[in-house]
Amino acid sequence: MENTVVAGRTGALVDIREVAVDKELSREERIAEFVRQIKDPYRFKCGRFTVQASFAAGGATLEECIKGILR
Repeated sequence: MENTVVAGRTGALVDIREVAVDKELSREERIAEFVRQIKDPYRFKCGRFTVQASFAAGGATLEECIKGILR
């Protein structure tokens, strides 16, 4: 895993392929579990690729995007 500095912390990026969320949880619990596991939803790994998310001003919020993924 690649090391990165996020908000003053150093840590390994999480591979999103290793994230598993119980579909029986409520929507809010699924979102919380996803964020807990991925650690930094703005920067993570997908195999050998590093994904860095950014959003345009006036566009969808991170919360709205995650909700769309977990539906």
